[in-house]
Amino acid sequence: MGTLYLVRHGQASFGAEDYDQLSELGHRQSVQLGRYWAARGTVFDTVITGAMRRHAQTWAGIAEGAGGLAHAPLARPGLNEYDSEAVIRAIHPHPLERPGSAAQTPELYRQHFRLLRDGLTQWMAGTLTPQGMPSYNDFVRGVREVLDHVRAQHQGHNVLLVSSGGPIATAVGQVLGMSPEATIELNLRIRNCAVTELQFNPKRYALLTFNTLPHLDSDEFKDWLTYA
Repeated sequence: MGTLYLVRHGQASFGAEDYDQLSELGHRQSVQLGRYWAARGTVFDTVITGAMRRHAQTWAGIAEGAGGLAHAPLARPGLNEYDSEAVIRAIHPHPLERPGSAAQTPELYRQHFRLLRDGLTQWMAGTLTPQGMPSYNDFVRGVREVLDHVRAQHQGHNVLLVSSGGPIATAVGQVLGMSPEATIELNLRIRNCAVTELQFNPKRYALLTFNTLPHLDSDEFKDWLTYA
């Protein structure tokens, strides 16, 4: 059996003009994950990432924390996140004030995720086409192509995949046969730098763990848990 480790990127820049950039805390989260794996002797045969900056930056942090891993990651656009701003604009065309954190602007934060959940539901049903985004079926196809590649090419290996909540939730949903609506709930609960593990053989995948943070499991890191 091989093991596919799916890691959501570290905390990005939620509420900023450019979300696709790790925050200082997001970098520290990814470095700590690398340290955790290095201390336990976890090694990877292959590294695959999405093609977004926050994916590359998270991998760089992991590699740094692990002592300078030299893997050349394979960047796959099929692991890129959907455009949450485009989803929200498609159902709420009027400009919205940018939310801060849940603690800073709680009502704006809740409004953002209410609109996002509604927009994702319509996009998945095929009744909404956010500007610049693929159809939901094409989004799923991109994730499945990566899963098929790993299963076909990396039998018996440890594979690290760094992506975002949407593709990771979609991968888990595909493995478990979940409805698109159920994957939204998975998506919105995946924490920054959380680890999900899938075991695989030539025929199938099986879920081993979901949304875990073993590298932050101490009081020292209690303020490092984030969702955006």
